[in-house]
Amino acid sequence: MASNAPRLVEARIRPGTRDLTVTAALTRDEARAAVETGIRVADELIAAGAGILLTGDMGIGNTTPSAALVAAFTGADPAEVTGRGTGVDDETYQRKVDVVRRALRRHRPDPADPLGVLAAVGGLEHAALAGLILAAAARRVPVLLDGVIAVSAALAAAAFAPDAVGAMVAGHRSTEPGATVALRHLGLDPLIDLGLRLGEGTGALLALPVVTGAARVLHEVATFDAAGVAEK
Repeated sequence: MASNAPRLVEARIRPGTRDLTVTAALTRDEARAAVETGIRVADELIAAGAGILLTGDMGIGNTTPSAALVAAFTGADPAEVTGRGTGVDDETYQRKVDVVRRALRRHRPDPADPLGVLAAVGGLEHAALAGLILAAAARRVPVLLDGVIAVSAALAAAAFAPDAVGAMVAGHRSTEPGATVALRHLGLDPLIDLGLRLGEGTGALLALPVVTGAARVLHEVATFDAAGVAEK
């Protein structure tokens, strides 16, 4: 894979997560390693000159742990934050809500212990994204959030360091209900709302021109004083 994707960063920690209805999805050491991976990647990107970082994910079934994370950090009911993901039918959706409810009942994650929450009901991608956000915030570099996986990870980052929210920009509003609950909890308004739920950074990429355009307006458009309009 590395030869076909030379910019891919290989940072394998374990082959997927465990069944969160039976045991913790990750050990604390595994969750910590994933957070540290995100921190390292962010530091390398920023050192190479990145002025903004975009979040994204690739995975299957990861809207379920995302819903569990949102419920754990916000206190929302699992039915309020669990969506249909890839478009599952009603029966599968109800099973999905039940999985989230059972996981929370088993682990009773403490939002004051974000590493413990990530280990209990999160995924490696959530932990890595949380680390990336934390590192960017520490370096005063903005982070453009994608969909529900990214914003659920952002909740973890905010639990680690509340000031990290200041570096977050909500790229778009995912149709996954957990994303709306998470953004409300973080106090973030999405830049665009296109009914997306694809993930993989697509919403963040679509929102990027809005951010770069706003930055250009701020720096390049003359004020009335600079243009001499106020004197006419």
